[in-house]
Order: sequence, then C-alpha cells, then structure tokens
Amino acid sequence: MGRFSQAISEGDGISIIPMLEGDVAELAALAEEAGAEAIAVWSADDIERARAETALPILARGSKGSADACLFAFRELLDHGEAEELYLSLAREGIDCVLEVSNDEELEEALERIDPEIILISEREPDEGLEELERTLDLLPDVPAGKLVISEAHIVAREQVVALERAGVDAILVGGDFLRSSPDFASALAELTGR
Repeated sequence: MGRFSQAISEGDGISIIPMLEGDVAELAALAEEAGAEAIAVWSADDIERARAETALPILARGSKGSADACLFAFRELLDHGEAEELYLSLAREGIDCVLEVSNDEELEEALERIDPEIILISEREPDEGLEELERTLDLLPDVPAGKLVISEAHIVAREQVVALERAGVDAILVGGDFLRSSPDFASALAELTGR
C-alpha cells in the first residue's frame, strides 16, 4: 500500500483532497493545517513546491515526477496504448494509480480490463437531469469491496461530505473552483474536513 492509499484508507472518516492552484507551496501548508489527508496538483514543478511545505501525499495527473499517486482518465487509457502501459508499469512498481471513470460503462470495462485498486468517480461533466452526487451514488454499488473510491463531485457544504461518507466513499477530490471562490481557503477547507 502506497502513501496516498494509506492516507485515504486509514484517515479518520472521509478524506478531503484539495486541488491546489496558484501559490501551491502556501496552499499545501494551509491544506495540512485544515485537515486534508492528501493534496492534488497538476505539474511536476508544483509537486516540488508542495513537498517543500507539507508531508501530505501528493496526487498528480499522469506520471509526474515524485508524486505519491498518479491519476489517469480511463478514456485516455483506451485512446492511447502507451498510457495503459504506463499505468500498469507504475502500479507494478508500487505507485498508487488512480483510475478516473465517469459512467457505468467505463467502470465496468475498467474493472474487467485493469482492475484498479483506486477508482475516482468524476462528476466534472454532469449528465443532464442528474443532481449533485448522483453519479457517485449510482456507481458506488458497482465498485467491488476492497477498492478505494474517490468522488470528484462539486462539493460546497459539509452535509455533502457527510452524505458521501455515509454512502461509503473514501475520499473527495475538491476542485479548485470551490476553493478559489472562497475568500478564505483554510476556513473553507476546514469546514469540509470538519475541523
């Protein structure tokens, strides 16, 4: 078990993973103080900036530098054979690999083809007529026991966090849009973590 999966599986309750944008070093330190179990960044430079300020595990898209976990979209793996090879290679090396799915077909095929240990259910592109959290709650029963589940839902209130925790979600990837719109990053994050 890698640092990232250990942090979100052994944390107290559901884990909050903020997506850091802007002054990543400062935000990484604030995220740790506010109760985040891990952080997410997109660039290799941001990984190093964050590492200088926090001991929290770092999730990055694709294979980025010294990240503790790498996020791959299932659609990308299907479209690019080399991405699937990279995913499988990193997983064999013990790097936590997170596989993003956004519908039941992707989830079913991902489980058959790759059998990921960590699944991220994305709600970034909501289907028309679906309510907030509905995709996560609909797909969750189809995830086999023993897998870690992260929801990338549009979270704006602690009640949503509690609802996902009760449903069995292990962590929430909180987008930068919510945290950017709040005048106080640390307070907004602390509210979500329950601190």
